[in-house]
Amino acid sequence: MNLNHLAIFRAVAAAGSVSGGARELHVSQSAVSKQLGEFERTLGVALFQRLPRGMRLTEAGRLLFGYANRLFAIEAEAEQALRDLRRVARGRIAIGASRTIGAYVLPKALAAYRREHPGVELSLQVENTQAIEDKLLAGEIDIGFAEGIERSDVLDYQVFAQDELVLIAAPRHPAIGPKPLTLAALAKLPLLMHETGSGTRAVTERALTERGLVVRPAMTLASTEAIKHTVATGAGVAILSALAVRTELRARTLAVVPVKDLRIVRPLYRVQLKNMWPSPSLEAFLPFVRQAVPAT
Repeated sequence: MNLNHLAIFRAVAAAGSVSGGARELHVSQSAVSKQLGEFERTLGVALFQRLPRGMRLTEAGRLLFGYANRLFAIEAEAEQALRDLRRVARGRIAIGASRTIGAYVLPKALAAYRREHPGVELSLQVENTQAIEDKLLAGEIDIGFAEGIERSDVLDYQVFAQDELVLIAAPRHPAIGPKPLTLAALAKLPLLMHETGSGTRAVTERALTERGLVVRPAMTLASTEAIKHTVATGAGVAILSALAVRTELRARTLAVVPVKDLRIVRPLYRVQLKNMWPSPSLEAFLPFVRQAVPAT
């Protein structure tokens, strides 16, 4: 079925005459009559009864007019949906993030974005770096944020911020003194760490090993929150992302312990498939992520 013919038929049916349909379409009456005749011959049915004054739909015409209205209503709906998508009035963003970014950066970004673009559906999955990259390759998420990377040839990695890892302790812990802690003194403290496989633990172990320290955690805990609460009791110290302890530092339930000759900084990555154009909703989301990372 020729959709141009269908549009001409619909205009004539709505106007009740060829002249009215021609005015609506901004074409000549002769062109409308010719196209309408071709349409009827193609379909093998008469769509109009030609009367001395105007035209009346036949039974076939009334049937087709209903379908035509529904079809062009869907077309108008599709055009409106695309307009909404371009101006970020609707859409969907599926996000994957590693633990620190997912817990301490993205919630603020998601909340701010939601206030600006309430019609966009947002979903966040917190996974390890390998799982994030796997989901990107499978098309299950649109973008990933990670503290580490696996280096796939089909993924694009962009650093969007830097994250510093800091030594934390309870505010009255003996490690807190007038001078920065030495590495030798740090080696004697009970160190609380994430489980093996954690990105934060891997970065910490590498930094300490490079400085000749043997890493033997006094306690291994499954989450950053568990580590923070345990450190606050005075049971030990921990090296965590500065992003993860901002609230506790402001509330003074934890304190940063400066360590001489030890500064651990790691990049935070935005990960996407190469050669993929971001949707308007995703492109609008990225500035919110950058704004959610505090200035160092």
